[in-house]
Amino acid sequence: MKSAGESKLIRRRLWGAWLSTVISISLVLLLVGIASLLLVNAKGVSDYFKENMQVSILMKQEVGEEDARAFESRLGNLEFIKETRFISKAQGTREMTDLLGEDFLEVFETSPIPVSIDVTLKADYVSPDSLALVEQAISASPLVDEVVYQHSLIEKLSANLQKISFVLGIFIALLLFISFVLINNTVRLNVFSKRFTIHTMKLVGATKAFIRRPFLPQAVFQGLFSALLAILFLLGILFFLRNEFVQLFEIFHLNLLLIVIGIIVASGIVICVVSTYFVVGKLVSLSKDELYY
Repeated sequence: MKSAGESKLIRRRLWGAWLSTVISISLVLLLVGIASLLLVNAKGVSDYFKENMQVSILMKQEVGEEDARAFESRLGNLEFIKETRFISKAQGTREMTDLLGEDFLEVFETSPIPVSIDVTLKADYVSPDSLALVEQAISASPLVDEVVYQHSLIEKLSANLQKISFVLGIFIALLLFISFVLINNTVRLNVFSKRFTIHTMKLVGATKAFIRRPFLPQAVFQGLFSALLAILFLLGILFFLRNEFVQLFEIFHLNLLLIVIGIIVASGIVICVVSTYFVVGKLVSLSKDELYY
């Protein structure tokens, strides 16, 4: 018979082992959550950079401000335009003076700065092919002299965003694989500590399904509890970032956070249950001598 002290010590060790397992799984699920947050916000990050690209529409010299403003209103109704910014001749002259110095106008009899309109496009239209069509549509107006944007920068932006998406996809897939391996090993160690109990159940004629039955609900609870801890850690990190880096949340959409939470919970439960299922099945197949190794 075990004394009350020994039983209490065993319970304490089991509780410590379970808690360390849960914390280990939670930290891995936190990495899964961070990777998922990047994944679901990847389009938002891409759109942020694309919609910060400006296209300048230079009006003809004879176009007055009233006509230019009417044209700006028509531009706002086009499906590919996100925002417009009207720049008068006086404002354009001030900006060029700040850029080139006060003496740059001395070589001209009249100011060469035309009325212009800066526009930002919707992200879906910021690509070399789409921009060519946008330029053609805007240039069709007899009021427009030139549509100016950085062709090489657009091409580099599109190419780099594709590369970043590809690298991010590989990184997330690798991270999920590593997470599965780490959680699987953690669950394996937790279940392996009960190998002699499993062996005893096998000796009295219990089937694999019967032996697995009490372990699977425990795996569900363990995965769920670990996921909840990981979610709390992730929310804490986001709360800190929101206070320190406000601009970051102009890119990240927090309404997608529910998807991330769902991924964390599903990952925790599925990986714990699957790992427990196979580990218990393997332990049932071990002989008595193999249990000691």
